[in-house]
Amino acid sequence: MAAPSRRRFSGTASDESRKRRLQEFRDFTLAHPQLVEAKEKLMSAIQDSASNSLVMVFGPTGVGKTTLLAKIEKLLTQSLLSSLQTDRARIPVVSVEAVAPESGNFSWRDQFKRTLLRMEEPLVDCKLPQPVPESRGNDLNARLTAKTSGAEYRYAVEQALRYRRPLAVLIDEAQHLVKLTSGRKLLDQLDVVKSIANLTGTVHVLFGTYDLLAFRNLNGQLSRRSAEVHFRRYRADQENDRRSFVNTVHSFAQRLPFPDPPDLAVDWEYLYERSVGCVGILKDWLVRALAQALSRGTKTLTRPDLESCAPSVSQCERMLSEAIEGELRLRESADERRRLRTRLGLTDCTPDQQGFPGDAGLKPPRRVRPGQRRPVRDEIGRSSLYDGKHA
Repeated sequence: MAAPSRRRFSGTASDESRKRRLQEFRDFTLAHPQLVEAKEKLMSAIQDSASNSLVMVFGPTGVGKTTLLAKIEKLLTQSLLSSLQTDRARIPVVSVEAVAPESGNFSWRDQFKRTLLRMEEPLVDCKLPQPVPESRGNDLNARLTAKTSGAEYRYAVEQALRYRRPLAVLIDEAQHLVKLTSGRKLLDQLDVVKSIANLTGTVHVLFGTYDLLAFRNLNGQLSRRSAEVHFRRYRADQENDRRSFVNTVHSFAQRLPFPDPPDLAVDWEYLYERSVGCVGILKDWLVRALAQALSRGTKTLTRPDLESCAPSVSQCERMLSEAIEGELRLRESADERRRLRTRLGLTDCTPDQQGFPGDAGLKPPRRVRPGQRRPVRDEIGRSSLYDGKHA
C-alpha cells in the first residue's frame, strides 16, 4: 500500500488553527486493503446484479461501513455525471439512515418520510390522505390519518424512485430494522424492502452490523435475490492482515498534523488491542488523542495521549465478543456442507470425483455396526486385546 502524501506543519498556532488541523485529519479517508476489497465487491454487486436485488453489507461495529457507504455514493455519482447534465430529473443515488425507534417497532412511516426528504421531494408533509368531513367526527379523522399516512408515504417513495431513477438506495444502520416487538415478523420487515425494490427496479443496499444476519435466508426467494458483502476486521493471527494493519497505522501517523510524525507502528499491538482490528475504531481513537494533544500545544502524539483516550478493556471485550459471534455465524463447517450434499442425494458420490475444488476432506464417514471392529492391521506376535503383551 502506497504511503499517503504528507503535508508539512510548522507546529505554530499562527499557521493553522487547532480546529482546522483536527478537521483535516478527521476528514482524511485511508484506502486500506479491507475497505478497497469491500468497495470492489459492493460495486460489482450493484452494477452486475438484477435491478431489483437486495445487497446486505455487514461487519463489526467500527469497521468503517459508513465510510464505505460514502465512498460508494461518490463512485455512483461520478458514474452518472455525463447523463446528469442532460437528465435533470434523475438523481444518482439515495442515501438514508434507518433510525432506531424510541420504543416498540421500527417506524416505516418515519423511514419513508426521511427517504422523501433525502430525495428533496417537494411538499412531503402534504402527501397525506384527504381528511374526512367534520360531520363524521375528529376522532375518526385522526384514526384514518394515522392508519393510512404510512401507506401514502410509501406510495410517494415508490413514485419518486420510479421517476428519479437512482442507481441504488443505500440504507445505513439497517440493523435497526430488526428492532421489533410482538406482532411483526422479521420476514415482514424485509418483504417491505424487497417489494419496493421490485416495484421500482432499484437495487437496495443494507449496511449494518452482524445483527443483519437475522435477515439471512428467511426464505428461498430472498436468498435467490440477495447478495452479501462481508466487511471484516483485521485478524492479528493472519500474517497478511497483521502487515496491513501495521501499514494502516503508519499511514495514519503520516497524516497527523505535526512537523515530525510519531512512530505509531512501534505501538501497533496496543493500537490493535484497543481497536480489535477495526480501522473505524482506530480512526476515532486517534482523533480524540489528536484533539487532546493539540489542546495542550504539544508537537507530537505520545503514548500517554493514546492511553488516556483509548477504549476501556470492557468495551473492547464487548466489541470483540460481538465480532467473533458474527464471524462464527458466517463460517460454513464441513458438517453443514456434508448435510447439504446428503439432502441433494450426493452422499454416494465423493466430492473430488464431481469436480468440486477443496472438497477432498468432506467424504461421508463409513458406517460401522455396533460391536464391529474397524479394519486395522494387527501387529504380528502381539495380542489384539492386550496392548504391549506377548500372546
